[in-house]
Parts: sequence; structure tokens; C-alpha cells
Amino acid sequence: MAMAEMQEGPWGEYRAWLQGGETGEYYAHLLHDATTAPERNAHKAKVIKPARQPWENAPHGLIKHLVNEEMHTRAETLDAYMLVIPPGSKSGKIRQLAEQAVYVVEGRGYDLHVDCELDFVDDEKYSWVPQDEIQRFDWEAGDTVYIPPNTINQHFNADPERIARIIICTNRIYKQSGLNDLEQYENAPEYTPGEKLTAERLRHYLKAKAGVK
Repeated sequence: MAMAEMQEGPWGEYRAWLQGGETGEYYAHLLHDATTAPERNAHKAKVIKPARQPWENAPHGLIKHLVNEEMHTRAETLDAYMLVIPPGSKSGKIRQLAEQAVYVVEGRGYDLHVDCELDFVDDEKYSWVPQDEIQRFDWEAGDTVYIPPNTINQHFNADPERIARIIICTNRIYKQSGLNDLEQYENAPEYTPGEKLTAERLRHYLKAKAGVK
């Protein structure tokens, strides 16, 4: 084989792969992360007491976070929060690519779901087109509601006198895979930007909605 042929290589990339002046320690970092994980995990909570579960007045509603990526717990793949819906109120309306499971702790109500279809505008742009059908799913305490991927959904408290509490679980794998596709179409009625929600403030919302002075 001629020297020129050997230098070109079978796909003509021989000269290309020998270029570059940067160095990295990516594999070493990966190995270090794996070997030190037990030590790091030993300092992460396996039991999260209620006092350490943060409150949030979010666009989706009044939330108590049970486990979240930012809470420094042993949970690696799951986020879960309790959504407290005042009497006769509702959550925000969202569409997200990640599927969800919703467990009803207290109260009664219903979900409205709208499936979406993918529509490509061109090679680089796409949009999600809502279907015409709006599906209603009634629920009560003890039920589990499944929300499929890429579904527009909203939760409603059907009781004008009592609160509803639901636990919403989302797998982080979508976010970790670069698929954190989340849109907020409508904010919850109780959403107050910048408010620092506390247990006492939550009681105020619940009493006000129920007409209690």
C-alpha cells in the first residue's frame, strides 16, 4: 500500500483525526463521580419530613414539594408535589411532554385533557396542534389519574366547600434527556407572582375561597 494511501485512511479522514490541541479529563471525571457517589449519597435525605417540604405559589397552583431535584434527596429520577386546590377552584392549564401520574389524596373533582398532534412547519420548526375533543375524567379520593405524554391538562375541584389535594408525580428522564417541553397556557386563580407561600398563607387562601372569615 502506498504511503499516501495509508495517510488518507479508508475514508480519507486520517489527517483530520490527528488535529486538535485541546485536552480533557471527562472520563476521569465520570469515574470519580461514580466512585464518590456512595459518600455523597450518605449525606442526602432518604426521609423528608413535612417541615422540609417547600411551599410554592406557582403558576400551576398552591404547591407543597414532596421530592424535587433541587431538594438534595436520594431521589434521582422522580419529582413529586402536592397540589392544594381551594374549594371550587382549579389548577393552571399546562401542556408538557412528560407523562404524569396523579394520586387523589382528598376531595373530588375532574380533569380536562386535550391530546396534541405534532405538526412540522419546516425542517427546523414544529408545533403541537390541540385536537378538537376535550376529554373529562372525574376523580375522588383514592383514585389515580394518568396523564399521557404531550397532553394539555387542568385539574378542577368540584366541591364548593372543601379543598382537594392531589399528588403529581413526574419522571425526570424527560428533562434529563433534553425533553423538558413545558408550556403554561393559563395560571391558577391563586397565583401571585413573587409571593412566598407559607402554611399560614395557605390557610388564608383556603378560608377565603370557602367564605370563612
